[in-house]
Amino acid sequence: MFEVIAIVAIVERGKADYIVNRAKKVGAQGATIFYGRGTGESEVKKFLNIHIEASKEIIIILVEKGKLKKIFHEIVEAGRLKEPGTGIIFTIPISNLVGLHHRENFPID
Repeated sequence: MFEVIAIVAIVERGKADYIVNRAKKVGAQGATIFYGRGTGESEVKKFLNIHIEASKEIIIILVEKGKLKKIFHEIVEAGRLKEPGTGIIFTIPISNLVGLHHRENFPID
């Protein structure tokens, strides 16, 4: 059984499709994108004197642990996530996964 990790990236609105396409080129099989709104905008503006867009796109990609580093790095580069105000990225280990039985690359017992 493969160990599955969720990559979660919260990026500026309008950037998710580009980022997901780049992730797919290095091995991601798909993604879920949904919309959100940040609540820390006024605090960030006050301390860093930069504009942060409140509308966000949230990307979730499930990956095998062996592909994690390559896909994670590509998302960071595509989203320019090392630059202030461009977004954040983190991972979550996944357990009790149901619904990917049809995928050969995710054989879940």
